[in-house]
Amino acid sequence: MNLQAQQLISLNDLLRQLRETNPFFSKKLKESGVTEDIKSLEGFTEKFPLLKKQDLVDDQKVNPPYGTNLTYPISAYTRFSQTSATSGAKPVVWLDTDKSWAWMVENWVKVYQCAGVSKDDRIFCAFSFGPFLGFWTAYEAAHELGSLVIPGGNMDTLTRIEMVRRHKVSVLCCTPTYAIRFFEIAREQSIGPRQLHLEKVLVAGEPGGSSFAFRKYFAEVAPGIDLIDHYGMTEVGPVAVRDPEYQDTLQIFDHRYLAELIDPETKALIAVSDEAVEGELVLTPLGRSATPVLRYCTGDLVRMKKTKGRTLLEGGIIGRMDDMVIVRGVNIYPTAIDGVLREFPQLKEYRVTLDKTASLPELLLEVELDGQRNEDIAKKMQERFHQVFALRIPVETVPEESLPRFEMKAKRWIIKE
Repeated sequence: MNLQAQQLISLNDLLRQLRETNPFFSKKLKESGVTEDIKSLEGFTEKFPLLKKQDLVDDQKVNPPYGTNLTYPISAYTRFSQTSATSGAKPVVWLDTDKSWAWMVENWVKVYQCAGVSKDDRIFCAFSFGPFLGFWTAYEAAHELGSLVIPGGNMDTLTRIEMVRRHKVSVLCCTPTYAIRFFEIAREQSIGPRQLHLEKVLVAGEPGGSSFAFRKYFAEVAPGIDLIDHYGMTEVGPVAVRDPEYQDTLQIFDHRYLAELIDPETKALIAVSDEAVEGELVLTPLGRSATPVLRYCTGDLVRMKKTKGRTLLEGGIIGRMDDMVIVRGVNIYPTAIDGVLREFPQLKEYRVTLDKTASLPELLLEVELDGQRNEDIAKKMQERFHQVFALRIPVETVPEESLPRFEMKAKRWIIKE
């Protein structure tokens, strides 16, 4: 049985459940005319409308606190999650049953396996445990794999470094931003990667973990450590992991997700072949029936292609569409700014201010540089930004350790309105 046939069977199984007992989607399925088993995936994408996060926010506002997107009685739900709301939208509460939670944990086990992690590895989770789904599924999947997993919540970085070293941890899980911070602090303490016994770092939670610029920068900070990017969302679960053949590419778990690509402006479906094309990623999880989403607009910009029977995202997640800013007619994503800055090994940390109070929006960058306030490097950064964006973006140096550090998703952008 080929992949599309398997996806079609899983999708029809899901739709049957939703028609019967899910108030939110039974109405949408009826309105779209999807009232019986679909004959093809194309038939589904032609009939069923796209789902946006705001649709879920509005549903929970009208039907607090959990909305109507519940397939089972509330007593069946045992897990609570919440979106991070980094794009400014109101957080969406997510409930899961044991079965739907187990489906996501299985996906995370697949992430570990694709990364070459086994029960013989020791895994350190360098994050505080809040209502964000990814942390909990990563932690429980490590147990499911049979690995020794160490929680690193409520610790400063020095304590975490010592824990990793003392217990000979081989796998670190964290955000891309924190991965850099972790190894920089270790280096300041004269602790190298070999002394830490680390072999792999699994990153997620931010765009950029698959970009060439970030991987090159990471290789200089943590030589010899294998960096592995992973992608997921609270709304859909763990979706993709670094492809084994292409270091800067994510491979979607096609047997568990229906992935589409749409034009960010028109929302029209984009055909995908073996040549990568850019657009917004749309996902349908095929096994999370408790709190499902169908044709969900992720808001993530990707370059998608189909090759060797799998769906790949070149460069991982390019950026969040909500994060794009327009400066003097130029569209700029935070990941593009980050990519330029990562070309300079002297960079320690940075902050971007977008000033919208002037007649034309302006960008200003503040950078911490390694060892000194080097105006020559700042000038070279300005020149590089002009080459990339055809814009003059001022770059100012600031004293070391004067900018904030981040354990979770970095908040390096300040908007003045």
